[in-house]
Amino acid sequence: MQTIKFFAILMAASTEMLAESAPSRRLIVNIAARKIVLVEDGKVLKTYPVAVGKHSTPSPSGSFRIASHVVNPRYSHDGQVVGPGPSNPVGTRWMGLGYKGYGIHGTNHPESIGHAASHGCIRMRNHDVEELFELVRVGDEVELITEPTAEEARLFDDAPQPIQEAKMIASGTTVGGLQ
Repeated sequence: MQTIKFFAILMAASTEMLAESAPSRRLIVNIAARKIVLVEDGKVLKTYPVAVGKHSTPSPSGSFRIASHVVNPRYSHDGQVVGPGPSNPVGTRWMGLGYKGYGIHGTNHPESIGHAASHGCIRMRNHDVEELFELVRVGDEVELITEPTAEEARLFDDAPQPIQEAKMIASGTTVGGLQ
């Protein structure tokens, strides 16, 4: 019996130490700026442009957690099912927020990024969502904000940009259009 108690205490202590040493990671979506940042231990690691919900189907605001991680998801809406592939509206990755079918996902309409164009989800270019997918885990915090505080706004001003976006900005390339 003493051996069992010893191992139970040892396991509890190990779990607590691992939890304390794990990085504090969260995603913050600035709906108005149409950007998402990955923050780890208080430092911005990445920022990406996104599409957010259009006026008629706005993105929710609040605190959520990544509830699911799916590679090459199937899309289902109004009885229509689209399998993985280039015509899939949610692209190559899905990170569910555990709230009424909302998530962070890729797209088959990359020209919509930077616009209010989705049904409320946070839409990313496929190469961006694939990168982000590898950097976050189920359980990580996600904040969707409509009116950032001054501190939150600074996170988006100082955030490093993906290489692709930096090249587009430097070349003066603009994208437009809605899905």
